[in-house]
Amino acid sequence: MNIGIKDVLKQIRLFFILYLILLLCCLVIKLLFTKETIYFTVNSHYSNWADAIAPYLTDLGDGWTTISLALILVLFNYRKALLLGSAYAVTSLSAQIIKHIVKAPRPALFFSNRLSEIHFVKGMYIDKFNSFPSGHTVTAFSTAVVITYLLKNKSWSVLLFITAILVGYSRMYLSEHFFEDVTAGSALGVFLTIFWITWLDNKPFLHKAAWNKGLLQKG
Repeated sequence: MNIGIKDVLKQIRLFFILYLILLLCCLVIKLLFTKETIYFTVNSHYSNWADAIAPYLTDLGDGWTTISLALILVLFNYRKALLLGSAYAVTSLSAQIIKHIVKAPRPALFFSNRLSEIHFVKGMYIDKFNSFPSGHTVTAFSTAVVITYLLKNKSWSVLLFITAILVGYSRMYLSEHFFEDVTAGSALGVFLTIFWITWLDNKPFLHKAAWNKGLLQKG
């Protein structure tokens, strides 16, 4: 196999175009508004129904969700399971390394003298440290890229794209992260995953018959 970045981008073309538009919009927002303005604008728009669904949306970016999907794929296709599982491992490890290098405070610590002005969702544990980048957002966008790459029907990439955005927004809504954390997390998840897929899916062993079946397939 000779798979290049152009080949990977071709497989995720619609998702990638939508993402570049999103990223451009995020950069414009960052240029026009301060960190504080963006945070409190997001935090000021809340409702009971949003409080109820935000924790479930954020769980879609949890590592266990992606691991569970990879384990399901093991039943049907080892190659696909490896691509998804390894992409999660590489991107999440990279995010954790950056987190512990940057050591950025999360909103609850950054605005510790203004907590009375912040809306918090009841029952949610709020972290205070290692805010940059958002790990859940990294995982959501990385997973969306891999699944888009693997799917035959690329129209599903729109739903995957929207889901990843909702995960990122939920991290801000829950006051777990800043806009900058989520934007950086999405970029790390998308671009690192593209490079990872390009490198890994070039390995000849992944395209042998034995790797393109799963535990449920005999012979």
